[in-house]
Amino acid sequence: MEIAIISSDTKKLLVTEFCMAYCGILSRHHLCATATTGKYITEATGLVIEKLLTGSRGGIDQIASRITYNEIDLLLYFGDPTHEMSYLENEMNIIRLCDMNNVPVATNIASAEALIFALERGDLDWRENIRKEGRRI
Repeated sequence: MEIAIISSDTKKLLVTEFCMAYCGILSRHHLCATATTGKYITEATGLVIEKLLTGSRGGIDQIASRITYNEIDLLLYFGDPTHEMSYLENEMNIIRLCDMNNVPVATNIASAEALIFALERGDLDWRENIRKEGRRI
């Protein structure tokens, strides 16, 4: 599975701890993340992560593009709901793209754990068929 990870500055520690807790599951999948988030996670876990641009320099747009082209199967997006409005607009756009392309997205620790357990059980395997066929649901 192709998993993308994004986190705001205030959630970097939380996403890093999450990845430490579920390192065994995440290590069996291809991971990409915005640059700083990927750096934090890699340093703490040793996970191999494709590091894109930083979020503010286009990393979120790179992930959004991959979602649009059905190249992402799961998005872990740990945002800060108290952040400025321009950040919230980016967040809403990427969530809208996930909705349009039927990409499961977690926006907090509770939904992230539910999706990781679903991933482990094979409940999200249907995404691989969609991606391989290059079709939309």
